[in-house]
Amino acid sequence: MTAAPAAALPAGITELAIYEVPLRTRFRGIDVRDGVLLRGPAGWGEFSPFWDYDAAESRRWWAAAVEAAVEDWPAPLRDSVPVNVTVPAVDAERAHAIVAASGCRTAKVKVAEPGQTAADDRARVEAVRSALGPAGAIRVDANAAWDVDTAVRRIRELDAAVGLEYVEQPCPGLDELARLRRRIDVRVAVDEGVRRSADPLRVDLREAGDVVVLKVQPLGGVRAALRVAEVHGLPCVVSSALESSVGIAAGVALAAALPELPFACGLATVALFTADVSGTPLLPVDGALPVVRPEPDRLASLAAGDGTAARWRARIDEVLAA
Repeated sequence: MTAAPAAALPAGITELAIYEVPLRTRFRGIDVRDGVLLRGPAGWGEFSPFWDYDAAESRRWWAAAVEAAVEDWPAPLRDSVPVNVTVPAVDAERAHAIVAASGCRTAKVKVAEPGQTAADDRARVEAVRSALGPAGAIRVDANAAWDVDTAVRRIRELDAAVGLEYVEQPCPGLDELARLRRRIDVRVAVDEGVRRSADPLRVDLREAGDVVVLKVQPLGGVRAALRVAEVHGLPCVVSSALESSVGIAAGVALAAALPELPFACGLATVALFTADVSGTPLLPVDGALPVVRPEPDRLASLAAGDGTAARWRARIDEVLAA
């Protein structure tokens, strides 16, 4: 067991472990993913907010980890979950290879990467279309990088080139998304507009989105995310927050508990890691993940260094004090 933070851990938490894993490709501006795993009577939970999130915002991530460790998740309605392959902002050749090796029939492609051009994005999505074939679904994620006019141009161009299932959070604000929706024919999925809001239950998505993206940790747990889905009444896609298989298992549990699941989920991101905390990582087979909870039996080989571990213990203290 890793040395505990100074603050008292919640009742039932018996073990705390901190992992650190290099990524295969730079993603979301990072090359290494790290986080904390908590063990309790229900199993393991993951706490891994990105380092640019403050203590107040990270409290929902902590609640999700505690829920996973202490409480049983809702009963599943399905025993597997269809997933997309995630394609980072890599060159066209690499994008094709990632999709071809995945076995998935849906791809989520990162676009609008700083320092890249519209031509880079188009080459990437065209390579993805080539790898998927005509029947595969392609969605793109701009991570709120575009203003409305830019989004209109880019989305129309990409849709004309490959056909888009939807575009995820192309603009930052909900008012911008609403204006965008009136000018394009492609569905808009809302991600940051929900999970980074002060109250995800009170966000008004009626004009802003066609799809809502649910992420377990940022929303405070499986049950909290199910409430978000119920309140908004939109088709849902469950996505990862770039977690280990422990965190992905919570996303799979959420997807398995949703009454309807019309789209493939963005939960196949363990493939972006060079290793996983579990010897049976949650990787897709024939485009789907099973509804299971992998045991983190490789923690010893992926234990974070002293500096990273100390940062996480301090961070937990900050979150518990917030």
